[in-house]
Amino acid sequence: MHKPAPAQPNDAAAEPSGLLAPDTTGMNFYRADPALTDLLRIHLPELLFRHIEPHLDRLGELAGGRLDECARLADRHTPVLHQRDKFGRDVQSIEYHPAYRELENAAFGEFGIHALSIRKGIMGWPDKYPVVAKHAFTFLFNQTEFGMGCPINVTDGCAKLLANFGSEALKSKYLDGLTTTDMSKLTQGGQFMTEKEGGSDVGTLTTRAVQEGDHWRLYGEKWFCSNADAKVVMLLARPEGAGPGTRGVGLFLMPRFLDDGAQNHYRIVRLKDKLGTRSMASGEIKLEGAIAYAVGKLDRGFVQMAEMVNSSRLSNGVKSTALMRRAYHDAMTVAKNRVVFGSRIIDLPLGRRQMLKIMLPVEQALSMGFLTADALDRAEAGSQDAAALLRILTPTLKFRATRDARKVCGDALEMRGGIGYIEEFATARLLRDAHLGSVWEGTGNIVAIDALRRAVGRHGAESALAADLHARLDDSASVPQAWRDKLRGLTDRAVDFAREVAGKSENEADARRATSLLYHVASAVALAWEAHRIHAMRGDARRLLLSRLVVDHRVSPSDPFRLTENAAQAKIAALLLGDRDAGMSEVGELVLAA
Repeated sequence: MHKPAPAQPNDAAAEPSGLLAPDTTGMNFYRADPALTDLLRIHLPELLFRHIEPHLDRLGELAGGRLDECARLADRHTPVLHQRDKFGRDVQSIEYHPAYRELENAAFGEFGIHALSIRKGIMGWPDKYPVVAKHAFTFLFNQTEFGMGCPINVTDGCAKLLANFGSEALKSKYLDGLTTTDMSKLTQGGQFMTEKEGGSDVGTLTTRAVQEGDHWRLYGEKWFCSNADAKVVMLLARPEGAGPGTRGVGLFLMPRFLDDGAQNHYRIVRLKDKLGTRSMASGEIKLEGAIAYAVGKLDRGFVQMAEMVNSSRLSNGVKSTALMRRAYHDAMTVAKNRVVFGSRIIDLPLGRRQMLKIMLPVEQALSMGFLTADALDRAEAGSQDAAALLRILTPTLKFRATRDARKVCGDALEMRGGIGYIEEFATARLLRDAHLGSVWEGTGNIVAIDALRRAVGRHGAESALAADLHARLDDSASVPQAWRDKLRGLTDRAVDFAREVAGKSENEADARRATSLLYHVASAVALAWEAHRIHAMRGDARRLLLSRLVVDHRVSPSDPFRLTENAAQAKIAALLLGDRDAGMSEVGELVLAA
């Protein structure tokens, strides 16, 4: 199936008006995003791309239509915890709005996003899907509903942990339920990690595990448990007699219900009243002798769980990118339809500049997300080079994309003006949800330190990144040589700076800046490489202009007293914000002239 010409925001909207601009209601988020199609065609075999495109088109339509209305309702009508059933028995349950259940049916049932890389046969494909393909669905679904992104991700993570480290008995009992798309048999997963005593400092956890025959009893509290009523939970606990720190921590599987149908011995104390992701139930859990089963080696629990961090951080980055893309769609809808002082916003110089400031981090994150997903696919296929590359890409993506999402969603809200602050529009929800990414799976400080101290300082992963970026520049022959040389120099400087920061503990305060520079330079190279590949496919090299903007506005020092608008910059804005393709000759001249 070849999709129709991309639908621009507001194709079906009324003529531009000085009144309220329309929103994205009815937009097909797949058809409105030609960059997504281009990157999928670069990273996926043609046969697989042709297979998933009709499904992406279907999800894009739902995400801009029925599922978007469900997301609004689920955000407004939040989950309710019931401590007893109607007969007065101490049986806990969480009540969800029907709109949330409809979102579940789409994510887990129709598209099987939670299991695309684990189970064969979903949506008619005979094999498992590569991570690149899976996250195309993640990207589209989270443009409409960010809260459910967590249950999807943790169910996926539970299944992977069980498949990789669980005994044959545990896999036989629980794996099918975690990966099925049959909603009557689905058992969603949870990962209960955070404790009061330590969030990122996992080695200080106090949850105890006491062996009892072929199972264990768990005692303690978990402080921030998303998907609180998950049927299968992975968590860390310290077996009795184990040593301190992360080396004494084991990984356990804890079912919500026991074999006789009774609830396991843990209580949901309360649900969290959160800033965002309000549709999804996060709670505080008290373990009161809960029955659980050891997964893998008891002294390798933290290491085993840490192997899922790459997948989790990649998912986090992709979901934050989805928020940014949705925010961009909304801002562009306003810019093209709102008339102020006799002109559309998109036709005003400052309006164009603000739209470029919204667009640039979205496209950076999209490119870096696919770069990271591709590295994960190659690493899981056995490539040691890709594994090293993944080690630096995942914290780098997670650190920068999640922070950019907060800014982009705020700027998009402002583009709509005061009405964007009203909860009836999506922008307020996007901004609230965007704040989750930068605190989940480690705050910005923790993730930047991980990128520099561990990935660079301990594992030397920056060498793999440098090699990959240089190889991409070598593979971009149509890109002007002068620009490739510029990017080579910036790559080497960013890597050298990261090594310098990682080399001494007193340089830790520069970890965030060094991580951002790695991200920006890597994205500038990726955008140039993509421009070369897309130009070869269909003659459009405009992503090279984005590469130039990254260098100008996110890497190079700026003179606050210098005027920025000139003929070249104005033409760059017109090309990037318009619909016309541009060849490498035209784009190359602009890149070098700007």
